[in-house]
Amino acid sequence: MGSKSKQPVQNSAPISDSVSQPPLDTAELRKALKSFLDQKVKNPITGRTVRLGSYTFGVYVFYDYDSEPIYVGQTREKLSGRVGRHLTNQRTDAVAMSVLDPFEVYEVELYPLPELEGKKKNDPEVKELLDRLEATVYIRVLEDSEFGAVLNEKVPAAARKATVPKPFRGRIVSDSVISLRSHPDVRLARRAATLARLAQIISERKVAPGLRRVLLVQSARLQSLAKRRFAHFEGLPDEGDEDEADE
Repeated sequence: MGSKSKQPVQNSAPISDSVSQPPLDTAELRKALKSFLDQKVKNPITGRTVRLGSYTFGVYVFYDYDSEPIYVGQTREKLSGRVGRHLTNQRTDAVAMSVLDPFEVYEVELYPLPELEGKKKNDPEVKELLDRLEATVYIRVLEDSEFGAVLNEKVPAAARKATVPKPFRGRIVSDSVISLRSHPDVRLARRAATLARLAQIISERKVAPGLRRVLLVQSARLQSLAKRRFAHFEGLPDEGDEDEADE
């Protein structure tokens, strides 16, 4: 029997390797993040209108698609720079060590400290206030967490609490990105992969106990989402895979 010649697949649009733009979800994330950080806010000290991301000093919190707090940090290098590097996968300790997966971040909350503007980064007053605010916000988000924990390797600590300024919270993913990332099975697979990478790092290096705590917290997060998915399907007919049913 003669073999049929294979017909080329007809595409509505040509596929090319000569692409200079980043993938859709990456481009959309950068656009939404820039829009959030570029919003105009009033500096309560000077009365002037400034970009939210232009504040040099502050504390930030990341939230996932379940509005669960997942990470708390501080910066002395502009909020836009620090938060941007976290979420665009530029190398930071948290990303490099597979502690924080930018894919999981749905909302960002910023606590700028305008009263510190103009001070040097190594000013003792700057360090003290940043440490106090980070520790105070950290305790607050733990109270709101289902797990009573976030993915910080190091626990922020300070001798005294800080007065918490007005936070600015916003979604940093577009509707298009939500359609790609929000499905619980997609998040479950991603979370499992992140957990596996972190476990591998721990097995290959001498690490601090804090990283093992992160592994435990991420394990609890994975189990919680898996339980919710199983609960949704529990009691339904086990239809299995269509291909397997045909065999």
